[in-house]
Amino acid sequence: MQQSKIWLSSPHMGGNELTYIQEAFDHNWIAPLGPNVTGFETDLKQFLQTEKEVGALSSGTAAIHLGLILLGVKAGDEVLCQSMTFSASANPIAYQGATPIFIDSEKDTWNMCPVFLEEAIKDRMALGNKPKAIILVHLYGMPAKVDEIVAISKKYEIPILEDAAEALGATYKGKNCGTFGDFGVLSFNGNKIITTSGGGALVCNTIEAKQKAIFLATQARDEAPHYQHSQIGYNYRMSNIVAGIGRGQMAVLPAHIALRRKMHQFYKDIFKNVQGIRVFEEPTNDYFSNHWLSCILFETETAPFTSEKLRIALLKDNIESRPLWKPMHLQPIFSECAFYGTDISENLFQNGLCLPSGSNLSDADRERIRTSIQKLL
Repeated sequence: MQQSKIWLSSPHMGGNELTYIQEAFDHNWIAPLGPNVTGFETDLKQFLQTEKEVGALSSGTAAIHLGLILLGVKAGDEVLCQSMTFSASANPIAYQGATPIFIDSEKDTWNMCPVFLEEAIKDRMALGNKPKAIILVHLYGMPAKVDEIVAISKKYEIPILEDAAEALGATYKGKNCGTFGDFGVLSFNGNKIITTSGGGALVCNTIEAKQKAIFLATQARDEAPHYQHSQIGYNYRMSNIVAGIGRGQMAVLPAHIALRRKMHQFYKDIFKNVQGIRVFEEPTNDYFSNHWLSCILFETETAPFTSEKLRIALLKDNIESRPLWKPMHLQPIFSECAFYGTDISENLFQNGLCLPSGSNLSDADRERIRTSIQKLL
């Protein structure tokens, strides 16, 4: 008989979510407004320890899209985007009719390389196309090289849209990811460190920016007794019921971060004496990763087996693992877009593996994972 599936990152409820959901039903707050929405936004703002404003939306993708609109990105513009990321980081660029310009990773954090970023900016400007925005991602919960990239952003006066969808609870020099950019993006998808089943948030520098985002997210309805629209709007607001799940999840967020980091240490212990396999971790004490997903990297010359061999072995034991994100510049839909870099993100994709990292994994689950890996070792 096959054992139950061990997932890469499954939802983990805290137990208090139903209280907020029941309140929404009891008071008939079912629409995309209500006390849970405002309460969830307040909870997030307090957790992030920021004076910035937070708007709860239907997804992280919606937040990126609205961020681009608020930054003035239009058809024909160019947007600099980290190549090694999930497609949701890049797709909203195309929604606006703009063109993504992809930037390679650096080896320390696997995020956007500042050297290639500046090279791209200089080259695009020489061609007469100054980019309108930079989409920076904190991959797998690992903060990017924030100081260097913010300095480049200021030098060339190109705003940052900070994709912290995977990095809630991660910090750089003690400051929370999602608060460094002109706009920040959070995600509460089902596989994230906390979930609302589906949802996201936009972190805004001003209350005016948040109000504009919410206006666009609720179909851009003008002030009038009838339905009047002077701009294109979107159905991007988070519902009060979904926000109730989020409020319950906020109570367990610190515990979830601690449990994800415990899984990271679990893999460090397994691979500590294995030549050619490295567990992805913070390069210095300036970085604090939530380790949303624990990842390993194989050195092809010295590793005892390949990432694909381990993935298949785990799959046979009904344990999910997954290759690292395939870089956007290698995706068929973006194959015509410019790319600045070498082969760093491509090599990470070919030789890296994401391992089960959920905060709800049991001791029995960990023992199954350990046994499956050790059969190869």
